[in-house]
Amino acid sequence: MFTGIIEAVGTVRSIRSAGGGKVVGIDLGPLAQGAGTGNSIAVNGVCLTISRLSGSVADFDVSAETLARSTIGRLWAGAVVNLERAMAADGRFGGHMVLGHVDGTARVEAIDRRGDFCEMRFAAAAELLDEMVAKGSVAVDGISLTIASLDEKGFSIALIPTTLRETALGTAKVGDVVNIETDMLIKAVRKYLGKIAGPRQGLTIEKLRECGF
Repeated sequence: MFTGIIEAVGTVRSIRSAGGGKVVGIDLGPLAQGAGTGNSIAVNGVCLTISRLSGSVADFDVSAETLARSTIGRLWAGAVVNLERAMAADGRFGGHMVLGHVDGTARVEAIDRRGDFCEMRFAAAAELLDEMVAKGSVAVDGISLTIASLDEKGFSIALIPTTLRETALGTAKVGDVVNIETDMLIKAVRKYLGKIAGPRQGLTIEKLRECGF
């Protein structure tokens, strides 16, 4: 499990095909110290496992499923990526519960820079937006962020100078594609309420009262 608090920005050193997937080599920088084979690292919000470590460069085996669902397949040698190690059992929860299981992608639609701050809008599919709430949490390329506004076509986030300076999102451009993981608590509640409502009836006040709400 991760928290969405980015620890370092790494650089992609190599990408090569391997069977039905790819092997991505990333320079972990300071995070390489104490890292080892089998450790989990969130790379742009995608939980990957170190398969080989040579100096500060770690190799990650990436499956076809991960390539299809995330932006990992779009990376290139020289690209910068957000990195976070798996949370230690005695660690501080600085962000929110992030699993590293990307739900889909969104596209940067607009960037409004206001001095050292920035508001960024993303266009996203309805199935992702249905799992978001205004002022709720979302992981964008692995960064724990708060949804500033939300409508039927997309959402926006307000970025502080620290986030712009210390993550790869600070260099994002209109048209870029980012990984999205919605809040697992919202997903769990939505699934539970969907079972209560049933496939045809929909959720009503009467149905909620019957279930003790």
